[in-house]
Amino acid sequence: MFSKLDEVETRFEELTARMADPEVASNPKRYAEIAKEQSGLSTTVEVWRQYKSLGEELDSAKELLGDDDQEMREMAKEEIDSLEPQMTALKDRLQILLLPKDPNDAKNVLLEVRAGTGGDEASLFAANLMRMYTRYAEAARWKVDIISASATEVGGYKEAIALISGKQVFARLKFESGVHRVQRVPDTESQGRIHTSACTVAVLPEAEEVDVQINDLDIRIDVYRASGPGGQSVNTTDSAVRITHIPSGLVVTCQDEKSQHKNKAKALKVLASRLLEMETSKANAEQSDARRAMVGSGDRSERIRTYNYPQNRVTDHRINLTLYKLDSIMEGDGLPEMIDGCVAYFNAELLKGS
Repeated sequence: MFSKLDEVETRFEELTARMADPEVASNPKRYAEIAKEQSGLSTTVEVWRQYKSLGEELDSAKELLGDDDQEMREMAKEEIDSLEPQMTALKDRLQILLLPKDPNDAKNVLLEVRAGTGGDEASLFAANLMRMYTRYAEAARWKVDIISASATEVGGYKEAIALISGKQVFARLKFESGVHRVQRVPDTESQGRIHTSACTVAVLPEAEEVDVQINDLDIRIDVYRASGPGGQSVNTTDSAVRITHIPSGLVVTCQDEKSQHKNKAKALKVLASRLLEMETSKANAEQSDARRAMVGSGDRSERIRTYNYPQNRVTDHRINLTLYKLDSIMEGDGLPEMIDGCVAYFNAELLKGS
């Protein structure tokens, strides 16, 4: 592990020197590529240097254990007792930092939330989930742009798609994909009975132009008049756009903008990300081989997480983590603790296989 860390540090120093090269600095594209790689190594190098520095302090303290002065020996022992746990923690962190990086971790994401089993109650929970992710994103200083939203008459969503942009968005949100089950008493329930419903969440890395090329001959674009809940017209022009990708059969619609051109651009962005996810799934045997496998069907039994309102409880079934702070999680404030638990668990699983 330590020889690998030395290699990483050497590479970091090489990249730092190249960024100072006038020839590189005058080429914005090349400079950005080098700066991105250098930035990706910076945390590992910083922790590695901390580890080496503490190691030197620890060696010095151990040498003092043989000192003739008893007070000096006691001070050395106290320092060793303080440094050794820090060294262990840094070593554990370095092991995580050396794990193979997901190439999509630094990308923005398309977050898709869909109502599954449960009718109106599922659509209301879909709106709750979208609000939770939006508040979490805002706290992380990420930008949220609603791509499309299909509202219901009760104020929920049949489907909502948002583009979330910022630093390491996919790395933080990728484990949110799956079926989210809710247990609560609906406002319309007069007997006070708890109902169970579900929503599916899909987190897709935003596709860049270099990732996916969409041939104009492979798509069919239809325009139509946008409508709101109940079918009433909300637009007097044919601004809504439906794009069908003929080879894959994927269909994307967007009607949020009044401009047909803006709706087309947003729909193409969603299509590209879905195509990228399909290609990635085929290439990586560890991932699902179809988008449906990633999020399930929306059935109550296929869940990754359960939100129990009467008990103020959220349980992630994949990692056996239960937090009694549903109210805080739904506000976005408590979500980082749940996400941290998922990141730690899946990193530990990667370490087992490394």
